[in-house]
Amino acid sequence: MKEIIQKLKLPDFAREVLDGCKSVSMASNIDDLYQLSILNEVNGEKMVSYEIPGKGEIKEALVSRVKNGISVNYFDPYMRRRDPASMLIGDAFSTDKPTYKESTGNDFALLKDETLKWMQNQELAAFVFKAGQMDMGYYGIAIAPVNAGFFCLGLGLLQGIVDWNTLDDGTDIKIAIYTAPPFRHTHFDGKQVVVHERTKKAHEIFSYNLYPGPSAKKGVYSALIDFGEKENWITTHSSVVQVVTPYENRVTIMHEGASGGGKSEMHEHIHREYDGTITLAKNVLSNEQLSLVLPRGCDLRPVADDMAVCHPSIQKKDGTLRVIDAEAGWFIRVDHIKNYGTDPDIESLAIHPVKPLLFLNLDAPANSTALVWEHTEDEPGKPCPNPRFVVSRDVVPGIVSHPVSVNIRSFGVRTPPCHKDDPTYGIMGIFHVIPPALAWLWRLVSPRGHANPSIIDTGAMSSEGVGSYWPFATGKKITQANLLLKQIESTGKVHYVLCPNQHVGAWKVGFNPQWIMREYLARRGGVKFMPHELVEARSSLLGYSLNRLVIEGQEIEKYLLMPELQSEIGIGTYDKGAKILSDFFAQELQQYYNDPELCTLGKKIIECFMNGGSVKDYEALIDAEPVFCEA
Repeated sequence: MKEIIQKLKLPDFAREVLDGCKSVSMASNIDDLYQLSILNEVNGEKMVSYEIPGKGEIKEALVSRVKNGISVNYFDPYMRRRDPASMLIGDAFSTDKPTYKESTGNDFALLKDETLKWMQNQELAAFVFKAGQMDMGYYGIAIAPVNAGFFCLGLGLLQGIVDWNTLDDGTDIKIAIYTAPPFRHTHFDGKQVVVHERTKKAHEIFSYNLYPGPSAKKGVYSALIDFGEKENWITTHSSVVQVVTPYENRVTIMHEGASGGGKSEMHEHIHREYDGTITLAKNVLSNEQLSLVLPRGCDLRPVADDMAVCHPSIQKKDGTLRVIDAEAGWFIRVDHIKNYGTDPDIESLAIHPVKPLLFLNLDAPANSTALVWEHTEDEPGKPCPNPRFVVSRDVVPGIVSHPVSVNIRSFGVRTPPCHKDDPTYGIMGIFHVIPPALAWLWRLVSPRGHANPSIIDTGAMSSEGVGSYWPFATGKKITQANLLLKQIESTGKVHYVLCPNQHVGAWKVGFNPQWIMREYLARRGGVKFMPHELVEARSSLLGYSLNRLVIEGQEIEKYLLMPELQSEIGIGTYDKGAKILSDFFAQELQQYYNDPELCTLGKKIIECFMNGGSVKDYEALIDAEPVFCEA
């Protein structure tokens, strides 16, 4: 072990932990982490628990060895979703996030000292990973109690694992994750808390809970955002897919949005009924259904599932945007799969994996096969809304592992039903074409939206902020806003669309809008329209509406393109919903407008919104390739 420690250039805290602990199991590959997950199992089960002073033994999770991997179930339903308020900052560098000192009144150094003493009294597991996947030199180390091997397995699947024997002497470790689960109970009243400490040399993450979302997943994302903030590049919160049509046209779509905004779903084939038809929409008031027949869908070649690196080293500086996956594995939510045959691609990947998988929040007893439609219940009759599994990206069929140029950036918003009895912001059509300046505003606001399954949520409309990745950023909002605008301004060949999911007015649509958008625009070869094909939306925040949408000879009902035409809505209800949306934008954009560090162009764009600017006004603010072809 000392040989490894000498080989790596570790942060001081990591070195102290490893030098002083009882023992360390140093993993070199995924199989090592798998074995740690089931270490000391009894009849295929392992209880992960900790002795808490004054509270006795607290059981955190039950780990079950199943035929297709490892299944983990948390005893506390609160631990089955990410708490968006889990981040605290433990350093004194510039930040807009709550600090540990502000929240507790204490210096983080005191908690660090307690964490060190606790970890030094444990048997630990550790391994090296590489964040961002590209050869950017962002190596990290994860250190956790050995009985939390499943947490290490999740992190290893998501970020990859590097055999320490292959590392050069003096390899610089710039990210460190320390896991100390008991502190959730002793210091944070049972809450998920992750404290980030940025130093001049490293980004250290103190995970005081065992749900991988805030630390193993988004914690590493935080480190990438931190490095990008210092070096002027972005890791987008997005999925990316190359869409190949039956006619061999190829279009690359980057789909962004807040949690639950449809990123993973962009990789899914459109869902069909047993007879091959597609249930396009169902009216929430009358139960009327609309169906669509699409003889053949496009081939999908996944690129990224949740995070895409836009590093300067892969850009061509020709007006395009080039990206590559930032992760080694994907954290796939399967709440929509309620029975066999809903999503054959994902079901096959999960049930017959090439390598063992990690399942979370699935009802899978030891030695059974974990089935992605068997969701753990939070309470009797109420399934957990956030069942997931983690899979290495290298076993995903058709995966693309090289940088790609993005043609279309879409943005997904979870929208509630809207009708005369309940006016809401659910006034978007199946999709809208928006100019780059307006696309920037949507990314600043990033509405978290209706009925979010991924996180603990209040149900009210809220914002995830710049680029929808603000919940994971540790620095300043204004810095990220300016970086995002600079990126959009420099990639004028990219086009932008806006997609609702769940509802279009009074119609329940699920994720059909983004799937229809994907199939339709790929067949067209991108976002290029004749002038008569688009019309300015009644709300300028929605850019252009389609005047007509015909796919494979079938015309989509116009009231799904322009919800104000729905009899359940009408102009009056639409305008009420538009005001809800506009008021929310005004509330969220004010903070950026008031910041003296906002760039000049950003100030002009927000002023355009404040002055009730038209779509044409937004188009005039950024020089970009037009969406209209010449007649």
